[in-house]
Amino acid sequence: MRHLVLDELSSGLVERLDAPSASFLNSSGLAKASPMGMGLYRIEPVGKVGSVRTSTLQLDVRPKDRLGLSRLLFLLGYAGEQGFRPDLVAAEEDQDLWSALAESLAQLAERALGRGVLRGYLTVDESLRTVKGRIRISDQISRRPGMLVPLEVSYDEFTEDIAENRILRAALERMGQVPGVRPEVLGRLRQLKGKLDAVTRLPAGSPVPPWKPTRMNLRYHSVLRLAELVLRNASAEAGEGRQQTASFVVDMAQVFEDFVGTALRSAMASYPGELRLRYNALLSEAVRDSDRLSVRPDAVHMLGGRPVVAYNAKYRAASDAGASLTADHYQMLAHCTALAVPTAWLVYAGKGEMKLRRILNTDIDIVEFPLDLSQPPSAILASIRELASQSWGEVLRTATPEPGT
Repeated sequence: MRHLVLDELSSGLVERLDAPSASFLNSSGLAKASPMGMGLYRIEPVGKVGSVRTSTLQLDVRPKDRLGLSRLLFLLGYAGEQGFRPDLVAAEEDQDLWSALAESLAQLAERALGRGVLRGYLTVDESLRTVKGRIRISDQISRRPGMLVPLEVSYDEFTEDIAENRILRAALERMGQVPGVRPEVLGRLRQLKGKLDAVTRLPAGSPVPPWKPTRMNLRYHSVLRLAELVLRNASAEAGEGRQQTASFVVDMAQVFEDFVGTALRSAMASYPGELRLRYNALLSEAVRDSDRLSVRPDAVHMLGGRPVVAYNAKYRAASDAGASLTADHYQMLAHCTALAVPTAWLVYAGKGEMKLRRILNTDIDIVEFPLDLSQPPSAILASIRELASQSWGEVLRTATPEPGT
């Protein structure tokens, strides 16, 4: 298997590909493969990161700044479920994504199923000739008017066929279809899935069923968090000619926005007010609603029912190719104007110093706050807490009249 690696900000590379592999790369959403003749293709990143694999080719598009695999999975997991830890993934930074996911899922599933398959109560609706549980009166009248039997009943059944096991079975099944997984790991995945054969299989394309962390399913927490990442971001299937393919593709701009919003909401919970994500506000007045202009900051902190500070998360810093510092500041200026707040915080992924920019002819400040994703997760979250502290301090400063005014 050929292994190609691209940086997400690179201009791409030229490689010889067969037509099915080129078609799969284009359909995966991870990269664009443009024919150049004589079997050569220019492979270019398209703003996503991840890995795609066929039986003959693996292409990895890695995040900027050499963001490691465990850090990527931490950002993904934290945004979806606070408490996800990078040590849930058995990954070395030089290990490929598929090996890390397969080995981690096998280890965590073995730990979860070591004491047997989890059972729980599932509400079942059935038509029976005897009473079991409670009779659904409205369904009985609408479906069988004037009939005494069969009865429409609902009852709780103690069973293995619960959401937790359905999620786990689907993730084990999907990772077992990834081409190139080591035979010993593949055998473990199949053996684990066999323990869940009595569980209903999730249909392809169906949403991940909801589950709630409780004391009863505590031993499943870790594996379910990883299983959800696999189901939401990875696919594995038989393509043309029954060729096995797999893809794990994520939009880092969206991942960064989700992570910053989730972590900032947790950090701002220590202060008065409420942080709202993706807050909609009007920018202009108009006679018709269709003519109104609106803005949507990534996060807005509310105090007493009104906005006091706005935040925007930008994965691409001004130093990155294709990024525009001026455009970001125009956007933040519009947010401050629409919300009538004096300060907005521009959180971008990168290293550097915090900078305050006073916008001319206004009382508006825009603060650039770098978030270094190459740090350990604990340090990244500490930076978010520092952002919360600094921004709340600025709210207090602007709300307090200066002496003599």
